[in-house]
Order: sequence, then C-alpha cells, then structure tokens
Amino acid sequence: SCVVALGTFASGMFGNKDKLNDRIKKAGEKCYERVWELPLWDEYYGLIKSSIADIKNIGGRYGGAITAACFLGKFVEGFPWAHLDIAGTFLVENDTPYIRKGATGVGVRLLVQLIQDWKKMSDADKKIKK
Repeated sequence: SCVVALGTFASGMFGNKDKLNDRIKKAGEKCYERVWELPLWDEYYGLIKSSIADIKNIGGRYGGAITAACFLGKFVEGFPWAHLDIAGTFLVENDTPYIRKGATGVGVRLLVQLIQDWKKMSDADKKIKK
C-alpha cells in the first residue's frame, strides 16, 4: 500500500498522461502536498482480469494500491485522469509546523495550486490529449 511505501509524507499518484502527472507533481511541490508517481504497467492491469466478469476489483496480494488505480482507470478509458492515494496523508497524529493534528484536507491546496498554475498557461499548453 502507499502508506507502507510512502508513510505520511507523500500521497501516491497514478495517472495515464505524463503531462498531467508532471503538472500535479509540480503543484504538489509548490504547496507542500507532495505526491509520488507509481507505475500503471500492463502487467498490473493483467492482475485485475477476470474469467467470470469484465474485471475484478482486487488484484491479489501484491501491488494493491496500483491494481486499485488500474481498476479506476478502466472506468475512464480514453480520457486523461489522475488518482491520488491519500491513505497516509489524510490524517496526522501530531501537530507539525505546517499542519495541525487531525484531518489534513490533503489535496485541497494541491488542486488550488494546480488550478492557479493552469490559469497562467497558454491555451496550447493547457491541452492534454486523450
């Protein structure tokens, strides 16, 4: 899981377009809501294949966060998408210089930063191809 791999310092990020993923990473660095991209290789998609259904929502023991993102990706095929796994970052147990103990609201500052950055881009740069 992303909690085991990243702890409470970064959210796992999955997406199907490098351009969008890079923008999210940059926005996260600016607002200190860091993300770490994990792969969505074909082998992981293979773990959610099913012999009795279109797909299954659990890929097995390994790569659970990745296969969960693959499962979500099956519902937005043909569109740019990103998913943040905030299991390790949605809550902090102690006050930090930046965030108070409790729910963090993780993702809000990141999305605001992403939108602010997007507004500054030219129309050509805003496009992310399907």
